[in-house]
Amino acid sequence: MSPRKNSRAPSVDETSSDTDHQHDAFHHDNGRPNKTRLKQEAQELKELGEQIIAMSETERARLPLSDDLLAAIDETRRINSREARRRHMQYVGKIMRHEYLDEIRAEFDTMSREKRQRELGFHHLEQWRDRLIEGDSDTITAFVNEYPDVDRQALGQLVRNARAERAAEKPPASARKLFRLIRDTAGL
Repeated sequence: MSPRKNSRAPSVDETSSDTDHQHDAFHHDNGRPNKTRLKQEAQELKELGEQIIAMSETERARLPLSDDLLAAIDETRRINSREARRRHMQYVGKIMRHEYLDEIRAEFDTMSREKRQRELGFHHLEQWRDRLIEGDSDTITAFVNEYPDVDRQALGQLVRNARAERAAEKPPASARKLFRLIRDTAGL
């Protein structure tokens, strides 16, 4: 006679513990990194490398980059083939693993903040230019009070010329010159 099989269904507690055990065995780390996370990190490094490649020489000089990475970046400029560039970017991402990523990202953040400050400063100066062209002598006085080092005679002349250009619907050559004067006076 064959041994009798247990025909009762497992209890809820037994099922969940078996499933949990299987789940833990399937998802257990076992000291190995998560494959998805590794791919995400590789993609992030590749994107960071692309950002570094897109930077100007002076911006790139501010970053703590190794000689190997700088050589790989220089090599990127010579690659024309799309597929070769894709493979090379993977190589750049591989080199990036050995860089001081925290320091690079911190410098990127600093550079982003500086760029944002410059943009805000230029926006403020553009507002001044528009106010000067559209305003009256009180606006010019307010500008001179904020920027006492401005060449008042040149400012007045450029404002008059810019107003005349706007009224005649001519190209804004004097408005551009006025903006340059404002920018130089503000030191941006």
